[in-house]
Amino acid sequence: MGKITVETCHIEGLKVITPTVFGDKRGYFMETYNYNDFKEAGIDMEFVQDNQSASKKGVLRGLHFQIHFPQDKLVRVIKGEVFDVVVDMREGSKTYGKWFGVRLSEENKKMFFIPKGFAHGFLVLSDYAEFVYKCTDFYHPNDEGGVIWNDEEIGIEWPIEEGMELTISDKDTKWGKLSCLKKQES
Repeated sequence: MGKITVETCHIEGLKVITPTVFGDKRGYFMETYNYNDFKEAGIDMEFVQDNQSASKKGVLRGLHFQIHFPQDKLVRVIKGEVFDVVVDMREGSKTYGKWFGVRLSEENKKMFFIPKGFAHGFLVLSDYAEFVYKCTDFYHPNDEGGVIWNDEEIGIEWPIEEGMELTISDKDTKWGKLSCLKKQES
């Protein structure tokens, strides 16, 4: 391997990836994705769609998931900084309902691998951020699900600075709690 460093966390399947950055007076170079390196790290998937979004400070997107067409995602930030969050929604998982967050930025160049079965969202911490990600399935607009971003049962510790004004889409303010979702499935 050598080109990437992979960290795991307390929730099985999640991986924070740091690429090797080669820099000199001209700038830097790094591989953002190499199938062989990722396969060796246990991420052996076919990504079929790349997405990019731009947001201003205080934008909170999520927590989203696809219901019948779940996606593995490889996410990173190419401009600015975000706090990226996932919630384990895998039935039978010992960490069901638990969350994990990581700061992704153009400076740290970290990537976050999110397997199927997680709700995902992020909060923009810098004045402006560009967020890019790869997916293993195509987006199906009629297959969206979500969990409210401030579900107290999950207890995500969003790094909301004093005076930060949140901007949240109407759709994202209407998602239910994780416990309500579980009742709907029963």
